[in-house]
Amino acid sequence: MNDDINELKEAEKKASEHGAEWEEPVSSTTATSRHRSKNWGAGLVLIAIGTIFLISNTTDFHLDNWWALFILIPAFSNFGSALNNYRNNGRLTRSGRGSVTGGLILSLIASVFLFDLDWGYVWPLFLIIGGLSALLGGWFD
Repeated sequence: MNDDINELKEAEKKASEHGAEWEEPVSSTTATSRHRSKNWGAGLVLIAIGTIFLISNTTDFHLDNWWALFILIPAFSNFGSALNNYRNNGRLTRSGRGSVTGGLILSLIASVFLFDLDWGYVWPLFLIIGGLSALLGGWFD
């Protein structure tokens, strides 16, 4: 084992003498933290769905349209994409604003189904979301 260590030290010394730069290997924590940051939205949605099912089984609370909870998975994915866009660029770019708009629309659709809201009262909110998206696009581009 000492021979291996000595060989590595000599190889490093030769590399530094010849002007080669020493590159640090990518740590495993960096690679796994990138992978973990992409899954937080789906994880939160699954925890919320499980909690709602648990509450439904143990109390008198019931959701008739429980399947609409799965609409929230792409909604939170859009919100996560917008958050990553903001972190990478320091502001919301066009794609980030599009992700926020898509997330809001999907969240509104899921809310209509989950809480059995009347589409006649809710449809103007789609226009408001679209208008806000257009205004934000005009101001920040």
